[in-house]
Amino acid sequence: MTEMLQMNGRAFIDTNVFIYLYSEDENEKQIIAQKAVDKYERIISTQVLNEFSNTCIKKLFKKAEDIELAIDEMIEQCSVLTLEKEDIKQALNIHKNFGYNYYDCLMIVSALNSNCDYLLTEDLADGQIIENKLTIVNIFLKENVEKYLK
Repeated sequence: MTEMLQMNGRAFIDTNVFIYLYSEDENEKQIIAQKAVDKYERIISTQVLNEFSNTCIKKLFKKAEDIELAIDEMIEQCSVLTLEKEDIKQALNIHKNFGYNYYDCLMIVSALNSNCDYLLTEDLADGQIIENKLTIVNIFLKENVEKYLK
């Protein structure tokens, strides 16, 4: 039963997964990111779209037209949530309880509110379970590639 959940679960996809997916110099991580977005029911928030756009401009030096095409693909392939005012207080509570930075807490809140099984990322504490519902998974760790992406 657990294996079935892992194969068919809902996953909130952190910005860094999409950055690797669209980068041109991290081939191994790009392959892992592609497997992640192919395997799960994908959830993102407008925050992810904003962070993705900003990183593409500032660090990847992508043209606006190319970023727009990537954003269109992401919107087409993912359910996109918008943040509500209640999410701000919930994110502050997550910050207080777990110590993550505020913007990561907003993603955690979005994942919780959309009933995700997993938050796929590279940045947070791998294996941590938030509110007995959401498992943080660093999909770029070798053991997690085997466990969550096969």
